[in-house]
Amino acid sequence: MTPEIRLMWTDEADRSLPLPTYESAGAAGADLRANFPDRGKLVLEPGARALVPTGFRVEIPEGFEMQVRPRSGSALKQGLSLPNTPGTIDSDYRGPLGVILINLGHEPITINHGDRIAQAVIAPVIQAQFAVAETLTDTERGDGGFGSTGRG
Repeated sequence: MTPEIRLMWTDEADRSLPLPTYESAGAAGADLRANFPDRGKLVLEPGARALVPTGFRVEIPEGFEMQVRPRSGSALKQGLSLPNTPGTIDSDYRGPLGVILINLGHEPITINHGDRIAQAVIAPVIQAQFAVAETLTDTERGDGGFGSTGRG
């Protein structure tokens, strides 16, 4: 079953911008665009963060989430990323969809109205049950933490 993501424009949105789109047949992520109410731009200084509007609200089917991820080209070329990557949009959220961007580069980044700023991946969600236990099963790794499995 292919989930249907319902979108509703916000009042101030520029409705001439494309909806999220998959740019190739095998793309996992659909591109999200900046949709500034004044059709302007944003200059993001190095180290700065900003919430960038997409111009719509979403309805995600129960049992799914929308993961918002950086675009790899922008991350490599400019240092543009998301500080909470991947950001999760839950199926019961109905507010405006904004993307938190951060400039991890060394130069200011200009984000123009209509620029592709992130990608949305739709993924199934499984809610687990949590239970307190007296013991846990043993494994070869055990309680080895970060980097404990070595290299190679």
